[in-house]
Amino acid sequence: MMGSLQTEPAQSRPDLLAPPVAKALAVWPEEAPIDVDQVLVAPIDGSLADTAAFCEAYGVSLAESANCVIVAGRRGEVTKYAACIVLATTRADVNGVVRRHLDVRKCSFAPMDEAVSLTGMEYGGITPIGLPADWPILVDSRVIATPHVIVGSGVRHSKIAVAGPALGALPGAQVIEGLAKEIG
Repeated sequence: MMGSLQTEPAQSRPDLLAPPVAKALAVWPEEAPIDVDQVLVAPIDGSLADTAAFCEAYGVSLAESANCVIVAGRRGEVTKYAACIVLATTRADVNGVVRRHLDVRKCSFAPMDEAVSLTGMEYGGITPIGLPADWPILVDSRVIATPHVIVGSGVRHSKIAVAGPALGALPGAQVIEGLAKEIG
């Protein structure tokens, strides 16, 4: 249990997951650093899904909370999408590290409607679990150094609690030192 969250195995509560997340958990890799039963979910008030409000309401520190942001990079007519997983105490270096890693000329946060339609998840609940298979998942090294983190569940009315190292082992994940910069 983290903060005041009441967690249970995510696979047992598909009602608390976006369909792509439930589908990804159903095919959880055997070689993953944790068993699928260690991916936990907890219901929350959907109006408190945004990180700062969530952390305050549920007693979870920002250092235990990870954000998944979808970025879109362009080079010519080609658009590349990726997910960046960073702790809530940091911000993804979209115009530096992320842009260079994706080898694009311009990179920015994907527009909300694009992020929602391409992921099949709700804005404010997007998670790295269940993203399109061809998207890279860029994970800041501080995330995998965190024993347990809270991330979205694909919907706003719940959160997933998972071992930080497991996020670095997701299919398509790449752990990057310095992906994010400290806030402030």
